[in-house]
Amino acid sequence: MARVRILVLFPALFVLIWSTGWIVAKYAGPYTEPFSFLTVRYALAGLLLLVFCLVFKARWPDRQLMLLALLSGVFLHAIYLGGMWWVLDRQMPSTLSGMMAALQPLLTAFLAGTIVGEHISPRQWLGFATGFAGLMLALLPRLAIDFSGSADGETSWSLLIAINFIAMISVVIGTLFQKKYLQQGDLRTITTLQYLGAFLVTLPAALLLESFEFSWTPQFFGAMAWSVLGLSLGAIGLLVILIREGEVSRAAALIYLIPPTIAVQAYFLFGERLSLMEMIGMLLTVFGVYLVSVKRRLKSVRTRSV
Repeated sequence: MARVRILVLFPALFVLIWSTGWIVAKYAGPYTEPFSFLTVRYALAGLLLLVFCLVFKARWPDRQLMLLALLSGVFLHAIYLGGMWWVLDRQMPSTLSGMMAALQPLLTAFLAGTIVGEHISPRQWLGFATGFAGLMLALLPRLAIDFSGSADGETSWSLLIAINFIAMISVVIGTLFQKKYLQQGDLRTITTLQYLGAFLVTLPAALLLESFEFSWTPQFFGAMAWSVLGLSLGAIGLLVILIREGEVSRAAALIYLIPPTIAVQAYFLFGERLSLMEMIGMLLTVFGVYLVSVKRRLKSVRTRSV
C-alpha cells in the first residue's frame, strides 16, 4: 500500500523536475556550449551511478542487454537532449521547441500498439486530442510573439525545426525501446549504461563541433549540479519507473504538462503573466492527461467490486 501511494506522487514530481530542464538549458548557455555541457553532465551522472552500483553490488546485465541499454541511451539522451539543447542554444524560442516536443505523446500512442502491444482506447485518444488542443491554445499567444522575429542570423528556421523534430522522434524511439527491451534487469546498472552510451556519442560531437571550453562560475556549477542530480538522476529515474510500472503511452502523456508547468514557473520566478487563453489551454491539457491516465484506475475499481 505504501509503495502504491509513493507511485501516485511520481507523475507530478516528474513533471515538476523535468520542466526545469528548459530553464537550465537557457541558463547554462552563456557558460559553455550545449554538447560540452551535456558531455560533462553524462560523465558525472554515469560516474555517480557507477559508484552507487558498486557500493550496493547491483547486478549487471548480460552482453546483449548491455548493448541494448547503451543504444537506448543514445536515443534517450544523446540525440534527444543534444538536439534540444542545440536548437535552444541557437535562440530557438523555448515555446516553439516545447510545442514540437508535445507531439511526442501522439506519435508514441500511435506506435505503442504496434511495437509494444498496448491498446489505446477511444477515451484515451480523446484525451490525447484534448491535451494537444489545450497545448495549442496555451502556446498560440507566445508563438505569435516568437514568429515576429528571427531565430538566428545564421541558422535557418527550417534547420532548427528539422533538428527539433529529429530530437522528438528520438525520445519516442527511446521510450518505446525502454518499454520493449529493458523491462528486465537492474534499473541502476541499465541507467548507468545508458549514460555511457550517451557520453560516447556526445563527447566526439563536443570535440569536433565545439571549443569544449567552460566558464567556471558559481552559476555554471549550479546549473551542472541540478542537471546531474535533479534531471539526469531524478527525472530520468522517475520516467524509467513510470514506463516500467504503467503503459508507455500514459507516461508519454505527461509531456503535455511540461510547457504549462514552465509557464507557471516563469510567472512566479520572472513575473510573466498568463492570459485567459493560456489558462484555459492549460486546464484542457490537464483534463486531457486525466482522460489518458484514468483507464487503469477505473479497471482496478471494477476488479475490486467483483
